Amino acid sequence: MTTADTTPLPHPVRRNFVWLAIQYLLRMVFMVWLRYQCRGLKNVPESGGGLVLVNHQSFLDPMLVGLPLQRPVSYLARDTLFPVPFIGWVLRKTYVMPINRDAASTASIREALKRMEHGFLVGIFPEGTRCVDGQVGDFKPGFVTLIRRLNLPVYPVGVAGAHEAMPRGGLRLLPRDVRIVFGPPLCRATLDKLSVKGQEDALVDFARSAVIACQREAEEWRQQSL
Repeated sequence: MTTADTTPLPHPVRRNFVWLAIQYLLRMVFMVWLRYQCRGLKNVPESGGGLVLVNHQSFLDPMLVGLPLQRPVSYLARDTLFPVPFIGWVLRKTYVMPINRDAASTASIREALKRMEHGFLVGIFPEGTRCVDGQVGDFKPGFVTLIRRLNLPVYPVGVAGAHEAMPRGGLRLLPRDVRIVFGPPLCRATLDKLSVKGQEDALVDFARSAVIACQREAEEWRQQSL
């Protein structure tokens, strides 16, 4: 992240060739193999910065959430992936930001804030790790800083079925139904009220409840097709 403040940012809405190519290929695979469906896209505008909070079921989650959008999402990923040949190149070309999990990374926070100010959607997984049973785990409070620092929309997203399609520790993509629900942005008045010092736990609970509601809707929708 040493060059994060000097490297020009890409266009926050226009998808580059790598993003488009991956999106096209994955769309064909996921639509058939995972019977992928989503709802609530109207809740995410075509432009403007914002924070996307997603429950974490699988390595597939970033791709599943970004698949139907007509604009890129800039995610955070552990910095040890970036030196890996080809994988690091793909991550950089798909707007991913490195984060050091072993240290408090103020540089990562600054870069995320910078990208949202620039007009990007920044996607994070507040659980910090993948679940083992499909349920939404506890949220780590790191994202609270992003909400406090910028007066931008916060979008909850629920993923259902990804933990079965590629379980934690699994390496094969299994044919399981996957559903995604994009929820409406969190109430700004409530976010502002809970953003004051001493209300961190209430803010985390408020955001987690919204993501849980999306995940449950996605799971109920998925169960109807099983």
